[in-house]
Amino acid sequence: MTMKAIHSEAAPRAVGPYSQAMVCDGMLYASGQIGLIPETGRLAGVDVAAQARQAMRNLSAVLAEAGCSEQDIVKATIFLTDMDDFSEVNGLYAEWLGAHRPARATVAVAALPLGAKVEIEVVARVPKA
Repeated sequence: MTMKAIHSEAAPRAVGPYSQAMVCDGMLYASGQIGLIPETGRLAGVDVAAQARQAMRNLSAVLAEAGCSEQDIVKATIFLTDMDDFSEVNGLYAEWLGAHRPARATVAVAALPLGAKVEIEVVARVPKA
């Protein structure tokens, strides 16, 4: 079993003692991404839509660094601080993935790092691993 840490400069640095993602035995396990802009370290906006779009861009960058794409995602988990945002985030998620429909869970949480409204993590296959 080999493990490799993944780091993309196009996604925010980890805000704690963890990697953006780990690849192990042909699978990528991405840490949750919130809507931080990599260049500034600030949230993309105060609304859930801006934060969700940025979180998805961040995940796309991490996936690309590992040689994956959104089409390789097999499982996603979305964390929301307000379930009233579910419909809006669900629509943005559908746009991000197109016709691809991985397994998914959406969970309400009391709070997220840095006051974020949404966090998304994924598990993906690595085609060339």
